[in-house]
Amino acid sequence: MTSSCALLCLRCRSFLCSKTGATTWQYTTQVRHCTTVTSVATKIPNGFSFFRGNHRTNQARQRWKQQMLSYSDLTARNLATEAKEDKFTEELSRTDVVAYKSPLLPIRDAVSLKEIQMPLDLDAAAEFSALEEISDEEAVSISVPVAIPPASTSLGDYVDKSETLSKLVQLGVNLWKLEQRPNAGSMLLKLDFNKDVAPRLLFLKEIGVEDSRFGYIITHNPFILTESLENLQTRVNYLKSKKFSSETVASMVSRAPYLLNFSVKRLDNRLGFYQQHLNLGASNTRNIVARLPRLLCSSLEPVKENLKVCELEFGFKENEIQHIVIAIPKVLTANKRKLTQIFDFVHNTMKLPHHLITKFPQVLNTKYLRVKERHLFLEYLGKAQYDPALPNYISLDRLVSLPDETFCTDLALATLEDFYLFQKTL
Repeated sequence: MTSSCALLCLRCRSFLCSKTGATTWQYTTQVRHCTTVTSVATKIPNGFSFFRGNHRTNQARQRWKQQMLSYSDLTARNLATEAKEDKFTEELSRTDVVAYKSPLLPIRDAVSLKEIQMPLDLDAAAEFSALEEISDEEAVSISVPVAIPPASTSLGDYVDKSETLSKLVQLGVNLWKLEQRPNAGSMLLKLDFNKDVAPRLLFLKEIGVEDSRFGYIITHNPFILTESLENLQTRVNYLKSKKFSSETVASMVSRAPYLLNFSVKRLDNRLGFYQQHLNLGASNTRNIVARLPRLLCSSLEPVKENLKVCELEFGFKENEIQHIVIAIPKVLTANKRKLTQIFDFVHNTMKLPHHLITKFPQVLNTKYLRVKERHLFLEYLGKAQYDPALPNYISLDRLVSLPDETFCTDLALATLEDFYLFQKTL
């Protein structure tokens, strides 16, 4: 196909050259005609004709000069055109398979088509046609690159395209919870798993966090993946310097994912707050913080409010509040309305004094409906007696902690069906 194109171009060149030669011959004929006219005019014998002949000769000379200038311009253009065509023919002949030889000249050193061939076959590089049939094996082997959606309201659209998200899902991270967090999804898409995520997971494993807790930690605190390893290690070292054991630190981090996101200064201020406001020693302070590590992460306003409620509204003394907090640290972060509702029922309806509630503070950490239903059932049976000094004493601890079946058989001495029937009357 390439040889045919080269031959066609050369034929066009021969045609152009022949056309140019014809044009040149036409201008040459006109110049000769002008010269003949001039010579005829100069042969008139009389004087009048001589002067008129001289005048015509001058005009003919001027016309001849103009014709010669036109002929010179045309010849220069033709020469320039031939030079360009010769250069193009030379370049084309270099890329052709067989060198072109003019049919008017003798062919020397002719070379056959089979002897000289270019190593690059242009036709072989052509792509398959869209209408060409292919086999099933070729169709299955065709891979179409998938593009990441430019915008989406769900991280699920990016799981198949993002290595970080796919591996986080394998770790147990709940992406639907992260979608509700502002800027969390875009932050995760920008992370590289090997450079950003894997080093943090290895750090958590080194301090004692179990692999099964990785999904819970990242689900609740994905921004731990953006903390520097140096800061994370500094905060762990601070907790250990306060005599928290390595096992305790690992347990605190597992249950309070935001713990390592806070600076050392903030952690130190929180520990000092609980030690001063509750008048606790260092050992008791470590005890309540280790059992409820979110005390170091959550806001201090609910804690301050609950301490005032226990002192001013409930009427507990300072040492009673200390005993309740050491036994049930959740009292500090409990909902104020629920805490007030339970205390009002236990103290005013069940007639339990402060010292008995302080002795069994678990009653303040139970569900209001459970305490109410069981007390009313015992009162219906005539067994609601909670004073340890009197017979048929019912322990408040067992009242709120036992399951329904054990409560009926051991404390109420009734059947579970009777208790369910009584609940329907409430």
